[in-house]
Amino acid sequence: MSLLPLPPAFRPLGHTGIAVSPIAWGMWRLAEDGRSAADAAKLVHAALDAGINFLDTADIYGFDGKGGFGDAEALLGEVLAAEPALRGRMVLATKGGILPPLPYDQSPDYLRKAIEDSLRRLKTDVIDLWQIHRPDILAHPHETARVLDDAVASGKVRALGVSNYTQAQIAALNHFLGEKLATTQPEISPLRITCFENGELDQAMQLGLTPMAWSPLGGGRLAAPESARDKAVASALDAVAEAQGVSRTVAAYSWLMAHPAGIVPIIGSQKAERIAEGAAALSVRWTRTDWYAVLVAARGERLP
Repeated sequence: MSLLPLPPAFRPLGHTGIAVSPIAWGMWRLAEDGRSAADAAKLVHAALDAGINFLDTADIYGFDGKGGFGDAEALLGEVLAAEPALRGRMVLATKGGILPPLPYDQSPDYLRKAIEDSLRRLKTDVIDLWQIHRPDILAHPHETARVLDDAVASGKVRALGVSNYTQAQIAALNHFLGEKLATTQPEISPLRITCFENGELDQAMQLGLTPMAWSPLGGGRLAAPESARDKAVASALDAVAEAQGVSRTVAAYSWLMAHPAGIVPIIGSQKAERIAEGAAALSVRWTRTDWYAVLVAARGERLP
């Protein structure tokens, strides 16, 4: 039985020449638990040493509803200031456009400020990938595109992406951009398979976008499945995991990576051993039969 191809050691980020690992590390919880810069540095090293060069954060990470806005970026900035050589080993991605207490703000003035603030907190001259975190319905895509194009032209940003955008929102913004989008970041996991059938990944392949999957483990539900559906998906993943000597977590990452759109799962763990473990997903092999078994379990019904 033929096997689906393994992901490459590195893949191009969208249409750019930027080479990223096929799995990323996300820093949503980096600033929690009183983590010091030294502790954060250990996690950065764990990712880079495992061959994961794609690091994803956001200005909202660290915000607890009252304070902490920018804390995750600032902590990473401390790491980079202490060890400047690390910056050259990573592709640094961040996000902006959420402004507490407002839901979302992509007005031109705020977008410019958000980019400048992220550069300052991260202590870097350029952000490799800057993404709009969630769409602002009150922002005209033409105005948004002008700010983003200016950021690229000025050398402050190398590539552009969006997160949690609909297909229509992606198409509208991309229409007005001179520097076309390189990435899209929706929620994708073996428990959230909407994008496989609603056209999101088809659009990504059509436009040459690299899909970055947030919450690839279903918000932790794959680790402790409770519903019948979650247990069925876990069982289908376990069949491959046990046969190849990896964890269910690694099998889940690799299942996403087997899709031809080149999905990049974002590891959310803030534990060095879990970050390093993720790299094992690059060697897990899937047959079409095994891959579809997970999809069918997630659907809860047979394919037509």
